This record gives sequence, structure tokens and C-alpha cells, in this order.
Amino acid sequence: MKQKVQKILAHKPDVFINRQLVYNYPEQLLAEAGVMVIEHADFDGVERLSACLGSDILSTFDNPDTALLGTCDSIEEIMIGEDKVIRFSGCHRNEACTIVLRGSGSHILDEAERSLHDAICVLIAVSKNHKSIYGGGNAEMRMSLAVDELAKSMAGKQAIAVEAFARALRQLPTIIAENGGYDASELVQNLKSEIYNGNKSAGINMFGGKIDDMHTLGVTECFRVKEQAL
Repeated sequence: MKQKVQKILAHKPDVFINRQLVYNYPEQLLAEAGVMVIEHADFDGVERLSACLGSDILSTFDNPDTALLGTCDSIEEIMIGEDKVIRFSGCHRNEACTIVLRGSGSHILDEAERSLHDAICVLIAVSKNHKSIYGGGNAEMRMSLAVDELAKSMAGKQAIAVEAFARALRQLPTIIAENGGYDASELVQNLKSEIYNGNKSAGINMFGGKIDDMHTLGVTECFRVKEQAL
């Protein structure tokens, strides 16, 4: 055990983080050398720490020259509610982080987690594809009009299916309007008329329940997310 501790100390760490239990004797040896010990770190936590600190995850300690030590500005124990957690601040690599959600009940926490997950997925999509399109039902209505035009050039039952797809696309701005408590039929028809007459940036203004310019309002959606939805 002492030989293993000496191998760990050869790496010259300030903090030693272990997934397993660290027994009293090796902990004492490490403490005497001025090394803080953190034990019972969970698997996911160690993976995230490695990404944050820029460190290697080692199973053996035979090669201190090639192993990478992670760095951060401070490590401290803090209280979140009634739980003690260890916070690593000022991580130099910063390729991962931990977001702590708190709520009064499990249902609220579950909903918050789902919302956060959706938001992160959108951010990932935006970071991979920076294209954006107008929101407020604009994209769906423009696609609907394009599909309607296509249906006019088709014959037979296939045209009926294409027209049905155009109606399905118009359901999305209808749902947006209904969620705001507005007259969906009138708003959707007005939106269709505006776009048909050349106002390519028209959309539903949910604050006023009217058709407005999405470019002026700054209402946009991620192109990649819309593409995936379709």
C-alpha cells in the first residue's frame, strides 16, 4: 500500500480523487505529503472532472512523466439545500459543467430537467448549424403555400395527399394562436394572405394577437431544429 502511495506522490498532485474507498493508512500517508483525498467519486462525475480539469483518468501510476494533471483555481465544499457538494471553480479546460436543479417536488424537478434538456439540444443544434429562420408560424405557412402550389400541378389521388400535407403544415400556426387564446382561424388566414401578397417575414405576434414583422420583432427559430421536426 505504501509503495502504491509513493507512486501516486511521484505525480506531485495537490488533490487525489478516487472512485473507490481510500483506507485510513494511505489517506494518512497522502495527508502527511500535503495531498487532499476525495473518495467515492462517481463514474460520470470523474468523466466530467477530467473534461473540466484537463486531467487523465489513471488506473496505474507507473508513468508520472506521461500522465496529465488537471488544474483549477479552487476546490471547496459547499451546501446546496441539505446536501454537501464539492465545487471545482476556475477550471482551466472547461469542457463540462454541472447544472444543479432545485424544486419543491419531484414533478417540478422532472419538468425543469426536461425543459433544460430541450434547451441544451437546441443550443447544440445552433452551434452545429448557425442558420435561422423566421418564427411565429412564418416557416410553416410559407411551406404550406409552396406545397399548395405543387398540388395544383398534380393529378389524381396523389394531389389529395399533397393538399393534406399543406393543411397539416397550417395546423402549426393554428396551434400557436390557440395556445395564446386568440382567434386562430382569423389569424392564420391573415398570415396566409400577408405571405401570399409578398410579406415574406410576416408571422403571428403573440404579445398582441396580430400579424407582425418577425424580422422587426427578432423572432427566429433554428433551421436545424425545424428540419428535424419535419
